[in-house]
Amino acid sequence: MILVIDIGNTSTVLGIFESEELRYSWRVATHKHQSTDECAVLCRDLFRSEGVSLQQIKGIAICSVVPSLDRVFGDLAEQHFSVTPVFVKPETQDLMPIRYHPPSDVGADRIAGAVAAFKMLGGPTIVIDFGTATTFDAISKKGVYLGGVIVPGIGISADALFRHASKLPHIKIKKSEQVIGDSTATSMQSGLYFGYVSLVEGILARMKEELGGAQVVATGGLAHLVSGDAKAIDCVEEDLIIQGINLIYRDLNIQN
Repeated sequence: MILVIDIGNTSTVLGIFESEELRYSWRVATHKHQSTDECAVLCRDLFRSEGVSLQQIKGIAICSVVPSLDRVFGDLAEQHFSVTPVFVKPETQDLMPIRYHPPSDVGADRIAGAVAAFKMLGGPTIVIDFGTATTFDAISKKGVYLGGVIVPGIGISADALFRHASKLPHIKIKKSEQVIGDSTATSMQSGLYFGYVSLVEGILARMKEELGGAQVVATGGLAHLVSGDAKAIDCVEEDLIIQGINLIYRDLNIQN
């Protein structure tokens, strides 16, 4: 069994693979001051719920955009799993050429998602990851990572309204039943939701024009929410990033 860990700014996703099959997965909140021992307790509890022991894990692949947690999860692998982890980095994988300057600047999670999307759909393809930031990634017909777009996530947008406008309340992000809100809260919810749907569809239209057409796959915590009205999104794949990390890990192992 291989443990794959995707450490994001808001959420951390853990998945256990047997070859290419995802057997178990969990999404937990990212705590940037979490200790190695606390991570170990969390893993034991999650594994126990599925009848898996730490000793069954024979390899660990980590993708991280939170540098402060790299050492924590590296120590977790060494001390509690007795495994030397593989940190997935854009410049050290060979599954997808990267046309980005420099290649090391693109997030490892974005490349992992692109690798998985190209294997699943071919190209040209666009990946949207609804995370702390929302990223749009373009993959060519031949499987080259071309670059993309980064915009503030819908959660960041909601927090900005609350923090910078004294009379506006903190609201829950959800789909509005109608565009015209009949209260401050529903007006904000409508603006955030339909504004974000329009943003997504507008960027996708421009990217598709540049690519000459493309399939679109969405992932991330709010992918299902936004995809309901963003008709330009063809499918949602919640486990896209960890699928890509596993593919890169397996390829690196074959090479070695």
